[in-house]
Amino acid sequence: MCLAIPGKIIEIKEKKAIVDFGGIKREADISFVEDLHINDFVLVHVGFAIQKVEEEVARETYRLLAEIEIQDELAKNGV
Repeated sequence: MCLAIPGKIIEIKEKKAIVDFGGIKREADISFVEDLHINDFVLVHVGFAIQKVEEEVARETYRLLAEIEIQDELAKNGV
């Protein structure tokens, strides 16, 4: 299974960008996606931006991931 995580571009240097994943910042290669700007949201998979997404899509993904984490914690505690 593959998982791409949405992040917000906060800095661009040629074909690389610094992407903020809810406070965690990582470098990503943006050479596969055209016309990206600071504050755009992208899906990143293994260090490569693979698609531009709307902010609402990114926020919903974060919400779902947080929900999964909460359910995981409840399961660990026998709830």
